[in-house]
Amino acid sequence: MKLFYSAASPYVRKVLVVAHETGLADRIEFLDAAANPVKRDTAIVRHNPLGKVPTMLVDGDTALYDSRVIAEYVDAQHDGQRMFPAEGEARWAALTLQALADGLLDAALLVRYETMMRPKEFVWSDWVDGQMAKIDSAFDEMEKTWAGHLETRLDIGTIAVASAIGYLGLRFADHDWRSGHPRVSAWYDSFCERPSMQATQPKG
Repeated sequence: MKLFYSAASPYVRKVLVVAHETGLADRIEFLDAAANPVKRDTAIVRHNPLGKVPTMLVDGDTALYDSRVIAEYVDAQHDGQRMFPAEGEARWAALTLQALADGLLDAALLVRYETMMRPKEFVWSDWVDGQMAKIDSAFDEMEKTWAGHLETRLDIGTIAVASAIGYLGLRFADHDWRSGHPRVSAWYDSFCERPSMQATQPKG
């Protein structure tokens, strides 16, 4: 398995946490990449027309993307506890929680692009506020609906949430998501002690 990656990408981190939790991290070869929403990395584009990380090459040059597909592929390569439950309520809950976390990340990245890449005089503040409201709503939903799941399960949903929160800590350190979300906050602090999280701390 060969992975185009960025050490700062929360989507890459989600894949890597799955790899560590399943004992497969040492089977991944890392390929340097310079993914950028404006100036695309042609090395990635040759395999993924979207030019995004993560992109994984398997069985030679067969490309897999995005993080949801890659993470499930990695999870299928071992015989231990699955990060993607096979069926029933556990599967749909894990996938739904992953979708919530990925949606939070999508909103955060849109804010970052708007505020860091667009000239300041053209920044659309209402757009930024709307995306930040999605982030806050996601945390409200986690606290209200998903705290018990977070506290008791290890699956792709909990991994995705931890990766998303880690990205906020890297790029939005001044955003106070902890207030009003004590169970999610306590769970995240505990989850960050896992070796898989320690080994994949974002950089850049």
